Amino acid sequence: MNYRGTVPKAVNEPPLQYEPGSVKRMELKERLKELRTQEIEIPLIIGGREVRTGQTAQVVMPHNHGHVLATCHQAGEEEIREAVAASLEAWHEWSRTDWETRVAVMKKAAHLLSGRFRTTMNAATMLGTGKSVYQAEIEAVCELTDFLNFNCEYLYHIYGEQPLYSPAGIWNRLEHRPLEGFVFAATPFNFVAISGNLPTSPALMGNVALWKPASSAVYPAFHFYRILQMAGLPDGVINFIPGPGSQIGPVVLNNENLAGVHFTGSASTFQHVWRSVGQNIDKYRNYPRIVGETGGKDFIVVHESASVEATVAAIVRGAFEYQGQKCSAVSRVYLPRVLFEEIRDKTLEEVKTIKMGDVEDFSNFMNSVIDRAAFDKIKGYLDFAKEAPDAQILAGGETDDSLGYFIEPTVIVTDNPYFKTMKEEIFGPVVTFYVYETDFEEALSLCDRTSPYGLTGAVFARDRQAIARATEILTYAAGNFYINDKPTASVVGQQPFGGARASGTNDKAGSPFNLMRWVSPRSIKENFDPPRDYRYPFLKEP
Repeated sequence: MNYRGTVPKAVNEPPLQYEPGSVKRMELKERLKELRTQEIEIPLIIGGREVRTGQTAQVVMPHNHGHVLATCHQAGEEEIREAVAASLEAWHEWSRTDWETRVAVMKKAAHLLSGRFRTTMNAATMLGTGKSVYQAEIEAVCELTDFLNFNCEYLYHIYGEQPLYSPAGIWNRLEHRPLEGFVFAATPFNFVAISGNLPTSPALMGNVALWKPASSAVYPAFHFYRILQMAGLPDGVINFIPGPGSQIGPVVLNNENLAGVHFTGSASTFQHVWRSVGQNIDKYRNYPRIVGETGGKDFIVVHESASVEATVAAIVRGAFEYQGQKCSAVSRVYLPRVLFEEIRDKTLEEVKTIKMGDVEDFSNFMNSVIDRAAFDKIKGYLDFAKEAPDAQILAGGETDDSLGYFIEPTVIVTDNPYFKTMKEEIFGPVVTFYVYETDFEEALSLCDRTSPYGLTGAVFARDRQAIARATEILTYAAGNFYINDKPTASVVGQQPFGGARASGTNDKAGSPFNLMRWVSPRSIKENFDPPRDYRYPFLKEP
């Protein structure tokens, strides 16, 4: 069967710009005010039923942590077991549901998200996770819409993968079955798009999921779950179970029906999940699929032929957009001595122009980091750098948590290529410069071996041979590699995202490779004229 062309071909959702005086800007401003002045209650949703446990946590705005947006109920062991049961019950129907119905749900969700509920998702993301209007628009609306639409197209490609040959009298075919059991989707705070994609991509392929959103991003996640319900997602297919991972994880990972884990978060947490699955491997009905993306220590290596202006723009955007809270954010920069002073000076000039503050002030380029734990962690790195004899803070370095969790955009320079902020993931608005003298290839090798991660990175050069050498030497240093561009903001359908080494399993969200992890193929051979005698020709008497 030819599956291509049965629905409109997916195209990337264009981001709105929210220019001053535009209608969309005024609509969003009004929606921000509406959501900010409403305090809602967020229940668990299990089998379509709203569950209020009485164990609650407050949801606050990161840029104004005294302002409560919602009260969120927390799942405990009993609710997790209920969610597993509801998922398994829904599996019997959903796993047999025709692909057209599953596609229709996701396509409608994409339509609602990019249309009627666009301002709601943007406002919820801005207020709940401290994103600027543009950062919210490009991912909570556009990227998530793209995930939903492109995944539907990828489904057709996957289902269209069939055996190349069937001899006369034989029909060979391949069935792409959902996994047997449930998928545990543990999602991060920093991208609503990833949070929405982790449970919906397995669900599109006929699976059921338990969705545990990050506690610091439960507010926009809940709003997206409501969109899925309005799009016709059947009860129990995705169960919404906010709560502490320390309570949810052990119950889920010990269940014999665990079919897969779809994870984005810290490397240490993912390693714990993997270890737990390994320890429980004899309990499971099948070997669970483990798919994870766990962060990075993302780099820019600059060649002496690079454009200074392009390099500076990439550093500022790559390091400081969304306060550096992207797993792809620029965190270390290798600069040649001949360009160091010019790039340093121009970067510092640009950093001085950055405004930081409330998300509702659209003139702010930066806002606050997500919560107290992030604030304290980042501040710890800044305090270390201030006291270190082999580093100097060139810009920023100050913090203020009196109203919100604000940290200045910070630039550090060090003469130690293994300095703490050159090796460890900080997940904040901190970038460190290291200056190399003349050997470009040694700088590339140094970059390759310094960090355990392998997520994103970039080279800036106009010399084609330098680009070729960087591409070769850094083959395994980044799963997403950029040439003369910042190593952030991958686009679904254009740059499938993921890294290896300590950065994850590199199953490439936003591509068919990820969706193929959520099916279990079955080969079927049908013989129209089967043999009627067991004897082969060689057995016959001469």
